[in-house]
Amino acid sequence: MISLRDVVVRYPGAARPALDGVNLEVAAGETVALVGPSGSGKTTLLRTINGLVPISAGSVLVDGIAVGELRGRALRGLRTRLAMIAQHHDLVDRLSVHQNVMAGALGRWSTAHALRYLVFPLESELDEARAALERVSIPEKLWAPTRELSGGERQRVAIARALVQQPEAILADEPVASLDPRLGTQIIGLLCRLTRESGIALICSLHQVQFAQDYFDRVVLVERGSLCEVESKQPVT
Repeated sequence: MISLRDVVVRYPGAARPALDGVNLEVAAGETVALVGPSGSGKTTLLRTINGLVPISAGSVLVDGIAVGELRGRALRGLRTRLAMIAQHHDLVDRLSVHQNVMAGALGRWSTAHALRYLVFPLESELDEARAALERVSIPEKLWAPTRELSGGERQRVAIARALVQQPEAILADEPVASLDPRLGTQIIGLLCRLTRESGIALICSLHQVQFAQDYFDRVVLVERGSLCEVESKQPVT
């Protein structure tokens, strides 16, 4: 599903590459954890896959498509196949939960469709939002104001939004860094289970090495822009 071959990323003025000859293959339905210290290149790697960071050398392929060769509409189309989950959720507090969840459908909706949904959602659209929230175990929050959610609930909404996007891969950047260990365990377990059930590839950066070893198919250490795969434990199902 995702293939990085000898990828080099250089930021202007930096003394060394942010990514230095990176090779990584991720299959559909596979869960891969990226671990390593801050500044090691984990976030850059995720943003490179999504075409947000240009590469200096090598290639990034998503389902055989060279990301670096895409521009404009073609690049936007590719990004609809790659859902992003950020550490701070990127939810809009002034919107309701169902509106944030259905933001995942923007890639397949016209602007007029999206604006109509904000003021007059159809029952079928609300059913889709409710189904996604049921998968993350908070269907009762459908009409709740997003600003009133707890940290764990906000991350569940972010996962529901990613599922509505119907992606082929999810790129999660430190999704539990702001949560306590108990909530972090719940969210990571949920995310890995849902992606496996849906056949979605998952690449997730983490500081918590134990989460990576316990829940992921593979663990990859990122240090100074280079990758080293390490052995992982049997994933928890």
